[in-house]
Amino acid sequence: MAKRLYVGSLSYSTTEDGLRDAFAQAGAVESASVITDKMTGRSKGFGFVEMSNDDEATKAIEMWNGKELDGRKIIVNEARPMEARPPRREGGFSRGF
Repeated sequence: MAKRLYVGSLSYSTTEDGLRDAFAQAGAVESASVITDKMTGRSKGFGFVEMSNDDEATKAIEMWNGKELDGRKIIVNEARPMEARPPRREGGFSRGF
């Protein structure tokens, strides 16, 4: 079963292809994504890599956690499920009335 990894402290120049190629050294990569800002399209400095099995995911964590990728020391660990966020409030700006 595939295992999802969180990759933090990425360089803003790191691409999804670069991330995929780096993690492919540890095993089969199911997917790789760099999270970007919706407004600017600029990287937010983190991403996710999905490895094809637990052994390869463990190997990738050991291989890359604390190591340098594109000039930055990256953080790699098992991704946690996204926590539920409170719903956004309806409406816009208040005029103070």
